[in-house]
Amino acid sequence: MLVQSAFFSAYFIGSLVYFIISSTKGDPIEKIGYKNGLLIGLFISALGCFLFYPAAAARSYGFFLGALFVLGLGFTMLQIAANPYVAILGPAKTASSRLNLSQAFNSFGTTIAPIIGGYLVFHYFASWGEPLLNKLGEAITTDSGTHMTGIAVQLPYVIFAFIFLLLALLIKLTKLPTFTSDEKLEKGAGALQYQHLVLGMVAIFMYVGGEVSIGSLIINYINELVGYPEMEAKSFLAFYWGGAMIGRFLGAISLGESTNEMKKTINMVAVALVTYMVIFGAVYIESGFTFAFSRVWPFAIFIVLNLFAFRLGRSNAARTLFIFSLVVIVLLIITIFTKGSIAMWTVLSIGLFNSIMWSNIFTLAIKDLGKYTAQGSSLLVMSILGAALIPVIQGYVADVFGGYHYSFFVPIICYVYLAWYGLKGHIVKKWNN
Repeated sequence: MLVQSAFFSAYFIGSLVYFIISSTKGDPIEKIGYKNGLLIGLFISALGCFLFYPAAAARSYGFFLGALFVLGLGFTMLQIAANPYVAILGPAKTASSRLNLSQAFNSFGTTIAPIIGGYLVFHYFASWGEPLLNKLGEAITTDSGTHMTGIAVQLPYVIFAFIFLLLALLIKLTKLPTFTSDEKLEKGAGALQYQHLVLGMVAIFMYVGGEVSIGSLIINYINELVGYPEMEAKSFLAFYWGGAMIGRFLGAISLGESTNEMKKTINMVAVALVTYMVIFGAVYIESGFTFAFSRVWPFAIFIVLNLFAFRLGRSNAARTLFIFSLVVIVLLIITIFTKGSIAMWTVLSIGLFNSIMWSNIFTLAIKDLGKYTAQGSSLLVMSILGAALIPVIQGYVADVFGGYHYSFFVPIICYVYLAWYGLKGHIVKKWNN
């Protein structure tokens, strides 16, 4: 859990520092521009990856956590700069569609990265260099019997660092739209005067906390429910995070500019089928080509439910957030009051309905902030702190009940708030109005 703590605390601390600077010196993004903000974020991320090399050489766990913290700071800057930039690249009413599309590729990475990273660390580079030894002087091996080496960790992160630098170079050389404000750049915490932003901060806290809390417990919960061991349960976890990818691609289509409902529906069904098979294909490859499709067909039922929920949302960000939150509440209630495979699939399918929440909350919360958009973005990213706190609360409740099953009432509280934010809390308003 220190890995989670080191990474997610970077979002809070980095955003807090950004907010302090923006309130005392003026908003940095407004001064340097969104493009330079992206470049800074990529450079810090690359530095965090490079730090894994000396951390592995020193074989220091604390050093690794420090490297993760720096990497998290880089991601924080990317979030602060990229999210509002994507939102303002086009019409305000389709901002959620653009954010959902960008977040969908985020989820695609989340789905395939463990396979690529796991292959590099535990297979391809695992035999390079001198084997690592445990405290008894015995060689450390993987489950397949391959010797582990320090290079197995060092080289992949060096590769990732150069990928960040290459991406920075491409962005530097690419002509991107620039946005300037004619308004005077002011100091102070001006963004906090907007009620919908402050309530949106709480919404981000609740959403990220609920999503990470559920995802963190799924492997152990599946073991508790149906007795699957960790290596088997992690294959099903891919459908929780992969479901977010499906939902975000569908959200990009549903909340887009097109008014042709039939075309939208056809595109959404096609994308759902393709992404579903991508997730299964990733799990199938990771399992060594032994995972049967018959084990995951129930997930298709929830994809159909997800498509229906999008239709009810009528391409409206707030309405869709409200409906999806209600669906998650129902799924969690079913999870608590059932057992076995039904409870397993209802909790796994929550990923489908978490999908649009970040994008929709973000665009609703920064709406009409004007010159305070980047500052508001930093406050929303700061609220990712929920991912470090709510899982601890649910874990404590699980300890009290002697199992994970009834602890799922904790995220229900989170989604009740999200439903209210989609219904009423998102309305643009200043506190003194």
